[in-house]
Amino acid sequence: MSGIPRLRPATYEDLVSLPDNLVGQILDGELFATPRPAFDHQRAATVLGSDLTAPFDLGRGGPGGWWFLDEPELHLGEHVVVPDIAGWRRERMPVPPRAPFSTLPPDWVCEVLSPSTAGTDRIRKLRIYAKEGVGHAWLVDPVLETFEVFRRHDDGWFLALAAGGDEVVRAEPFEAIEIELKNLWMRPA
Repeated sequence: MSGIPRLRPATYEDLVSLPDNLVGQILDGELFATPRPAFDHQRAATVLGSDLTAPFDLGRGGPGGWWFLDEPELHLGEHVVVPDIAGWRRERMPVPPRAPFSTLPPDWVCEVLSPSTAGTDRIRKLRIYAKEGVGHAWLVDPVLETFEVFRRHDDGWFLALAAGGDEVVRAEPFEAIEIELKNLWMRPA
């Protein structure tokens, strides 16, 4: 399902009433419900999250200073969004909330694109993230094997890096490490 036309704006009750096999979000007053992502999507998010968590969240061989969460529920203004991965600088969020969601916008988000969600992720969600003050957004497409890094600029985004395939990158705001993009993709042996 994508945007479900309604006579009234979607509510949080609409979102929590969705079946467990769907990921629900409220964007611009519309309820969006999508099935759990495919393996190539999950693989890209898992590997990327692991690459970042060790040095930046756990401080193993890196600078530390971040919190990372997979698929956190974010209540940003009227929107309820669920990025694939989000990160907060510990200086802005010294202690994570003891709640199932955050109202503090993350400093960085990553959306792993699926054919059914790419348009929503690229347009609606990026617009919301910019408006709410998210500093960086990454878009990863495991089908096309592309990796894009955006830096917030005024109310929009500046494309800071576009890469793909087997490239090795240093991507802001995590330039302290190299990311081997080939590890994100599910390729036949």
